[in-house]
Amino acid sequence: MEHTQDTDLRISHAPQTLREIAVDRLRSAIIAGRFRSGDRLVERVLGDQLGVSRTVVREAIRYLEAEGLVEIAPRIGPIVAPLDWAQARQIYAIRRLLEAEAAADCARLITPADRDRLTAAQTALEEAARRSDAARLYQASTDFYEIIFLCAGHDVAWDIVRRLNSRISRLRALTLASDERRVSGPARMARIAAAILAGDGASAAQAVHDHLTEAAQIAEALLKTDTEART
Repeated sequence: MEHTQDTDLRISHAPQTLREIAVDRLRSAIIAGRFRSGDRLVERVLGDQLGVSRTVVREAIRYLEAEGLVEIAPRIGPIVAPLDWAQARQIYAIRRLLEAEAAADCARLITPADRDRLTAAQTALEEAARRSDAARLYQASTDFYEIIFLCAGHDVAWDIVRRLNSRISRLRALTLASDERRVSGPARMARIAAAILAGDGASAAQAVHDHLTEAAQIAEALLKTDTEART
């Protein structure tokens, strides 16, 4: 029997565990608004819905707690973490600072390979938006920003953004669903990409600022209304 190269046998992507699948499903449900702020997350019910054990659900809830999507309420147990304007304002402020600087540096440092990746990411984002595919849109948005941050050499800043990514995606779902936008989210991101590809760092930073400022204004109005309704 001939021996094959190690690379022929190596598994490039390990299969997902039940816990990872449960985390993905619950995360997507929270981001999409199927579970709303303050909703109880009952292990038995979720186990029946997902078709997994309560132990798997418990592990998934712990993971989502670390992401900031779930919190443990006294005498109640796990609930969907409330998303209020006080938290959202801080997230948008962090994003404005980090993303504007990353976009400006990406415009200055972008390579031909990065240009191809950014163009492909923009195309994927527009296709997801055209199909109204929320899951793909969130992933395409993450891919889009990852290329910008890593092209700019801002890997530490990207690590910070990734830690906030679940909460960012939750806010993104909230604002993308709104009809209050003067310019759509994907169109705003197309402007960011165009400025970067043109090598115009100042315009790229301004496009980021405009995009996040409008999104923040929409989020503020929606979250304040939701908070008033819950109280």
